[in-house]
Amino acid sequence: MANKRDLKKDINYVLGDIIEAVYVWEYSNTGKDTKDSEAIIDEAIATFDDLIAKVNARDVENKKSHFKAINEELESKGRALIEKINKLS
Repeated sequence: MANKRDLKKDINYVLGDIIEAVYVWEYSNTGKDTKDSEAIIDEAIATFDDLIAKVNARDVENKKSHFKAINEELESKGRALIEKINKLS
């Protein structure tokens, strides 16, 4: 893990790209209901808030393992959100 700033950037880029992908889907499917896609955006924003709060936690004993766990959580939640985008119909 490089540092806290890089982890924050990764969180921002990954979840920002996911939200952007949802907007692209909504734009290309204007006749379809956007309730499910808006739920994905809300989940991405909640995930962002949760991960940033974990990054900013100061009462961590082992920072390296803490940041590694956050990075792994970002990957797993990001993949889950991407799967939800792919299932939109």
